Amino acid sequence: MNRKAEIISKKGAVVFVITFLAVFLFLYYGTLAMIGLAAPGGYYSPFIEQYLDYVSWIKQSLLWGVGTIFHLAGVNTQTEPGFLIRIVHQRGVYIAMDCVGYGVYSFWMAYVIANRLNWKQKLAWIIGGVFALWLINVFRIALFLRAINRHSEMPLGIDHHTWFTIIAYCAIFILMYFFNKSADKHHDHQA
Repeated sequence: MNRKAEIISKKGAVVFVITFLAVFLFLYYGTLAMIGLAAPGGYYSPFIEQYLDYVSWIKQSLLWGVGTIFHLAGVNTQTEPGFLIRIVHQRGVYIAMDCVGYGVYSFWMAYVIANRLNWKQKLAWIIGGVFALWLINVFRIALFLRAINRHSEMPLGIDHHTWFTIIAYCAIFILMYFFNKSADKHHDHQA
């Protein structure tokens, strides 16, 4: 590689890292701010709670996804206020803020945004990746709900949050591999 190409390559890497960190921090801490603004007390905003509380929308979608899995398996569930889902007449799982997965969503979106593709392609990768991570989360919550009602232990004694993090980041690395192959193919066609 000649000197000019090496400088451009290093500059591109620095821009990627700065963009990735800026977007990740904005999404992650922006979500924490939205959670705080949507919760009564402190800096509460009724407007944000009513119209912009996307974290509650994600929690509601997780409840719907888990309920759908159990329905397809012929098991009745019920949801209760406070984002709780239970197998009817059995134990339930509360979908807390830590269950939403906004950290892994933020990581994936920051990675895609920091890369060089057009916005249409980035949006497709973001939607597909976030959906895959959401689906992993739905299955994790469903498995946890089943496990607590069967009085089963989680594999290897590792809690379900840690399992979700491990599996979600494995999925992200797989997504990154296919994203990079797709981006390389796109750049090769443009060259």
